[in-house]
Amino acid sequence: MTRILVIDDAQADRRLLRDALEADGFEVEEAQDGQEGLRKLFADHPDAVVLDVLMPGMDGWTVCARIREFTETPIIMLTSLDREEEIVRGLELGADDFVSKPVSPRQLIARVKAVLRRAHSHTDESGEFRYDDGDLVIDTVQHQVLLSGQTVDLSPTEFKLLVSLAEAPGRVHKYGSLLASVWGDEYVDDIDFLRVYIWRLRKKLEDAPDHPKRILTERGFGYRFVRAS
Repeated sequence: MTRILVIDDAQADRRLLRDALEADGFEVEEAQDGQEGLRKLFADHPDAVVLDVLMPGMDGWTVCARIREFTETPIIMLTSLDREEEIVRGLELGADDFVSKPVSPRQLIARVKAVLRRAHSHTDESGEFRYDDGDLVIDTVQHQVLLSGQTVDLSPTEFKLLVSLAEAPGRVHKYGSLLASVWGDEYVDDIDFLRVYIWRLRKKLEDAPDHPKRILTERGFGYRFVRAS
């Protein structure tokens, strides 16, 4: 049975999440603060963590960073502040997904299933694709990206997004189609999530991220990947 660890200082919220997850067949462990959450994580090795950001003492940001020091267990953060700002901060610390409070149990379950699916697909993907424009090389067999001969460090999700863009240079990829292909159908309306990941790719691949030449924005539609001139 798939085990989920819920770390949240609000008892009512933990009960809501436990009831929803158990009704869908998950086994649930609870922790009321960051310290207890870390102890249970290392003792029980859950398949995913649902982590509240705003907790007294050790907040969710600190817990997320501590988890990432030791394990790649998927982390879904529960947020209630400025969403895009929190996504940026959470991604920098290693979070995998974000659900806004108040939490919709249906949405949470869909997101838990999605992060678990992605965690497995990153190790199971076998499609072969290679892009090489003389400066940028993308190789799915080697799972490697090179820029001017130097390795570019990308997360699995960043890598998958880049491949999705580069497989069709010059074509406009609509927001929803990118979100569905990289994250899943549960994310087709999550444009701010996609925007943050595009910005992260630009910072790693563009000479001037504010004036990109590879990953272009088609306002109101999506993004277009173009070959270096």
